[in-house]
Amino acid sequence: MNLTIAGLTARALLGRRRILLLIPMPAVLIGLTLVGVSTGEPAQQWAPTILGQLGLGVILPLTALIVGSSVLGLEIEDGTITHILAKPLPRREIVVAKLVVAWAVTTVTTAVPIGIAGMIAGSTGLGAGLALGAAVGALAYTAFFLALSLMSRRPVAVGLVYIMLWENLLVQFVSGARALSIQQYSLTLADRLSGDTVLLESTLSTVTAAILAAAFVAIGTVIATQRLRSFALTGETS
Repeated sequence: MNLTIAGLTARALLGRRRILLLIPMPAVLIGLTLVGVSTGEPAQQWAPTILGQLGLGVILPLTALIVGSSVLGLEIEDGTITHILAKPLPRREIVVAKLVVAWAVTTVTTAVPIGIAGMIAGSTGLGAGLALGAAVGALAYTAFFLALSLMSRRPVAVGLVYIMLWENLLVQFVSGARALSIQQYSLTLADRLSGDTVLLESTLSTVTAAILAAAFVAIGTVIATQRLRSFALTGETS
């Protein structure tokens, strides 16, 4: 990984106003968890909705979309990407550096709050499982959305369609679609790692979820690298 590119990416990302959009969502998640605990109702009544559907199903992918599509997408929009491409750097190094920064920011702003919410709702084990599951999901999501930012002129719009229609609608009615749902990978790993089979319900096996999550990361990285190489020649994305 190129530390210079990673440092420049982190400063550019954290210095933009878009990063402020990441603050309210974790606060809302923890706030709703505290409200759920204060009601005195069993966690089984509200935790799956708040932690699973909201935390892993909405907040995690939306954050990854904002961050993953920004680390290269904004540089393409304002034309500064040419300065990076002009340097004699392997395109893979650029992509990996961007991906690591996007993953780190997404993990800090989602996996940590989701883990804290899990601890409040249940136990330390539940919190740790949720945090680790969300961290794996964050890596898969950011790799996917990073590649998408180089494949489409409107990565945010396309990403929203994927999140809302595929991840949160289609998987509810078509069980086969869960095999291509990053949300399901996160939920499965969180379920198995936490050992809580009541609050978190998953349908995939641990091995399947881990392999498919790794496949998303690998394929996203390869596609992004290839697209960045072609971008150096054509100067535009399709």
